Amino acid sequence: MKEKTKTSGFQFWLLVWGLGIAGQLCWNIENQWFNTFVYAKIAKDPTIISFMVAISAIATTIATFIFGTMSDRMGKRRPFIAIGYILWGIFTILFGTTEFIGKGASTASNVIMLAGTAVVLADALMSFFGSMGNDAGFNVWLNDKMTEKNRGQIGAALATQPVIGTIIGTVVGGILIGKNDNYMRLFIIMGGLVILCGILALFLVKDEPDLKPNKRGSFREQLFSAFNFRELIKHKELLWVFLVLTVYFIAFNVYYPHVGNYMIYYLGFSPDNIGIIQGIALILGMFSVIPATRLLNKNRFAAAASISIILSVAGVGILGLFGRPGKVDPSTILNWNLLIGMFFFGCGYIMFMQVTSVWMKQLFPEEAKGQFEGFRIIFFVLIPWVVSPLIANPIIKSNGQITDTNGMAAYLPTHVLFLISTVLIVLTFVPLVFAARERKV
Repeated sequence: MKEKTKTSGFQFWLLVWGLGIAGQLCWNIENQWFNTFVYAKIAKDPTIISFMVAISAIATTIATFIFGTMSDRMGKRRPFIAIGYILWGIFTILFGTTEFIGKGASTASNVIMLAGTAVVLADALMSFFGSMGNDAGFNVWLNDKMTEKNRGQIGAALATQPVIGTIIGTVVGGILIGKNDNYMRLFIIMGGLVILCGILALFLVKDEPDLKPNKRGSFREQLFSAFNFRELIKHKELLWVFLVLTVYFIAFNVYYPHVGNYMIYYLGFSPDNIGIIQGIALILGMFSVIPATRLLNKNRFAAAASISIILSVAGVGILGLFGRPGKVDPSTILNWNLLIGMFFFGCGYIMFMQVTSVWMKQLFPEEAKGQFEGFRIIFFVLIPWVVSPLIANPIIKSNGQITDTNGMAAYLPTHVLFLISTVLIVLTFVPLVFAARERKV
């Protein structure tokens, strides 16, 4: 394989980790704190979260295909990273203002309708530009830089960055929100950080010298050619890896968007304490990148993926069995059932991200990396984020209904969500078997 340029050295890895962590902080805010924001400021109703998740998934997919195609045609990644990150940060900040929209409404139901609609639209805009900067920009730029020599290290970075983002975003986010639910402070600080990274990307990011414009017909023709699944089917191993990703993240998105509300409103923890509990477990779980990297460098993708799935099943299963009121003490972070469960979940999640990131990207065709990043978003984001709420929402509403202080119905995520998710994670082995068979061919 031809050796790429600028794939080592301080500046390259500074960009890999700086842009990566900043992006993951923003995704963490969306995946965790946006949902607790809804429960704290709008209504304790998972339906709003379901709409947020589904519509933002559609916005993310559309953005990835549009900007991925533009990136391929222009032969440039840098402007998409920089502009995308700047707008991503701006709309993260603007999202926080939605809590004030329904203040003048005459009834509680009108407040929920107005503010809930605003939340969904603001989240969609944030996701749209976040995908421009991170999915169609940063991820494709990393793909350009990947070689046989550095794929394990880049894979480890891609796998650990979501966890680091989760740890920092959860711990620092909980502190910034505090006991008085000051979400605006969180959105301003984190959004400002992402804006700063976008500005720095304008000056520091360098595209590969051999990256040339790839134009195939008009923009419209090239854009819609990406939806030609006949082309994807030709890449059988990649298709099965995509399906592995889909099944795993359908299960993941059944429970993960609700973890914050589960710990705060069902188990009784404060926002700052849940960050510490998750942080301790996930920091320890990051050590799983060491054996995973060794397996990847030996091309043992299926074995590493299998281990990650088993660890995920163990972790989520422990939370489902032992993470319930009466079995935890919300006055302390020393709840070993939660810590152990999240440790196994963290190990499994990190390994899974590391394995699938490298496995997929080395199978992308050289001439259409941006568009195949769009296919990744279909299987990684669109399908799981649309399907998962259809599973999670009825589970929460049938198992966690209470009456809040205003006498209105409220719905809390419970341990049942984790038990059902455990079964769903096991199903990931089905497409993995076929992916492993194609790997042997």
